[in-house]
Amino acid sequence: MKDNNCAYCTQGDLLDKFGYPVGKMDSGYLYIFKEQTKMGRVILAYEDHVSEIVDISDEERNRFFFDANKIAKAIHKIFSPSKVNYGMYGDTSCHLHMHIVPKYKGGDEWDSTFTMNPDKKYLSENDYEEIAKILRRELNISK
Repeated sequence: MKDNNCAYCTQGDLLDKFGYPVGKMDSGYLYIFKEQTKMGRVILAYEDHVSEIVDISDEERNRFFFDANKIAKAIHKIFSPSKVNYGMYGDTSCHLHMHIVPKYKGGDEWDSTFTMNPDKKYLSENDYEEIAKILRRELNISK
């Protein structure tokens, strides 16, 4: 099911404001979160428009968390963070998705919860694409 008012479903201008496409995972789509204060921050959006983790089967949930784990391993390998945080929200965007957020000891918001939209550090389109290429190669996915 798709929702024409949902950024993740339409994959258009609204999503372009905050996400850069990496590629299709088994359970959904991977995006670089454009605000890169935490270098390597990404979002895994579930393939269908569902609001809650309880809205999918156990098998689908396992696929989603398998992908999240695979992405986290790639983030650790590529960016060497001190810790990776995970966030699943949806008060304003009722599409199941997970923020996968590398944190760096002594860096921005270390020892605290990451901010959803800090609006601090944006990269060029070329920089996003370079990160996306590295992630695609490490995850063995295509755009």
